[in-house]
Amino acid sequence: MSGCAWVVGDNIDTDVLAPGHLMKLAPHELATHCLEAIDPDFAQNVAAGDFLVAGRNFGLGSSREQAAVSLKLLGLKAVFAPSFARIFYRNAINLGLPVFIFESNDAVSAGDCLDLNIRTGLLRNETRDQTHQLTPLPDNLFSIIEAGGLMEMLKRRLKESA
Repeated sequence: MSGCAWVVGDNIDTDVLAPGHLMKLAPHELATHCLEAIDPDFAQNVAAGDFLVAGRNFGLGSSREQAAVSLKLLGLKAVFAPSFARIFYRNAINLGLPVFIFESNDAVSAGDCLDLNIRTGLLRNETRDQTHQLTPLPDNLFSIIEAGGLMEMLKRRLKESA
């Protein structure tokens, strides 16, 4: 998968990803407000297939899964950060949004063209002609991503066992 990089800093909380005062909106409408407190044009300009490169402690705050839902609805293909809040990390995986630990997030600038092999964790920054080996997702988490999320995986399993 290939796309452009969007870069944000440390401690991006779920209220910035899915603003609490807008939680009554439909998911697609809520997604149009994702990260607007940091970059008012983000949701309007992010393209399907793009990547989000974040700083430490990404997704801290409440346990609202709408934070990960918003990123997925906007078409982001993966999120990279040196560390994630545990609940956000698992919400993202359960929704089929790949998240990778990436310690060298300063090796990517906004607008860089990236290519990710989701299975192997090989991340290539085409703009800088650099390759980074990320820790691949464990098989159990990769199978959730591959299925399109935990609910899709469970639906498949139920269908197969019927």
